[in-house]
Amino acid sequence: MTEHIEVRGAEEHNLKDVDVEIPREELTVVTGLSGSGKSSLAFETIYAEGQRRYIESLSAYARNFLGQMDKPQVETVEGLSPAISIDQKNAANNPRSTVGTVTELHDYLRLLYARIGTPHCPECGREVGEQSAETMGSRLLDLPAGTRAEIAAPIVRDQKGAFEDRFDELVAAGYTRVEVDGERYDLSLDRPELDENYDHTIDVIVDRIAIDPDARARITDSVETALDEAGGVLKVLFPDPPDDLDVGSEARSTGDLGGGDDDGDAADRDRAIVEFSEDLACTHCGIDLPEIETRSFSFNSPHGACPECEGIGETKEVSEELVVTDPSKPLREVFEPWSYNRSYYRTRIDSVAAHFGVAVDTPFEELDESVREAFLYGTDDEVVFERRTKNGVRRKEKRFEGVIPNLEPRHVETDSDSTRDHIEDYMSVTTCPA
Repeated sequence: MTEHIEVRGAEEHNLKDVDVEIPREELTVVTGLSGSGKSSLAFETIYAEGQRRYIESLSAYARNFLGQMDKPQVETVEGLSPAISIDQKNAANNPRSTVGTVTELHDYLRLLYARIGTPHCPECGREVGEQSAETMGSRLLDLPAGTRAEIAAPIVRDQKGAFEDRFDELVAAGYTRVEVDGERYDLSLDRPELDENYDHTIDVIVDRIAIDPDARARITDSVETALDEAGGVLKVLFPDPPDDLDVGSEARSTGDLGGGDDDGDAADRDRAIVEFSEDLACTHCGIDLPEIETRSFSFNSPHGACPECEGIGETKEVSEELVVTDPSKPLREVFEPWSYNRSYYRTRIDSVAAHFGVAVDTPFEELDESVREAFLYGTDDEVVFERRTKNGVRRKEKRFEGVIPNLEPRHVETDSDSTRDHIEDYMSVTTCPA
């Protein structure tokens, strides 16, 4: 593909044998006087030729519904990609309307991502995938013949407990070999004594195999058994892995995880552990991912929208500059959303001021920064709030949430339009931080 879109001999409408080169994959603006041929070049020539070529690429059956497009009056157009044109019109100022939705390209992109996209773990970035037991067995059989391996079921992963009953169940089911926190045990001889206050990992050795094409049935059966025991995941332990261990990108190779240390033997240190999963999950982080669907990539769907901004791309946040417009005002008057004349707000301001030992007549800008932050964003200190009632003075100790954290949840939770409008006077629109 060339670096330019090359137009030769354009004569559409009032164009007179125009030759032009337009850089590809860059933003190009066509300017000129009215009637100079801007639209004739951009729409009637370049875009029209792109549409014509696209329609010609379709089947004869599809072309019957789209009609025939005339070739624009141009000698050649080279380096042309599929083209779209956006109409200039007065549209509503809808934040959910984008170039992708207006041109309907977004629908095709969602379909593309959902059908042929490769998911990755949101935590570690590793590629993740789902495989059947048959596929896992085939991956193992692709390894060099004679490769020794152990198929294990990870029945406990980083969980607290002694697991005495679990060991009894394993013995009753016919399993004797287990690996607990990197150490091997034979349950027919002794049982691990685990501290129930610490996390433990327990792998049950389901089978010991040597890779052999004639052992396909046995390997597949052992894989299925391990998946059943561990809820859809399994480990394959290689005590002496081949140099180029490759069981597919959907599996996770943990590398040198052998339980040995610097003083241990090389066989322990060099073993490899590979994990497989039947589900769309990252076996490294223990994260299950939802099924990838087209709606997963739609910001207009609850299944794909950002939870922070609900797909809008912008969020409303209470602005410190709008809450405190004049820092020179005294403390009792400085917070615009809070009227000191209302007893609720007066009680809170007086109580927090008394807690920090400041007078409510002190200009806000003269307070220590830590005190200003406490008023605006709250404090973990237990503040004594006193409220006078007809029955006397009521005292209550609790933390002070701050002026701004007080406003934000009220904006979301209130059923009163007037209250919501009042709080929005002190909010600003910002780009979604996610």
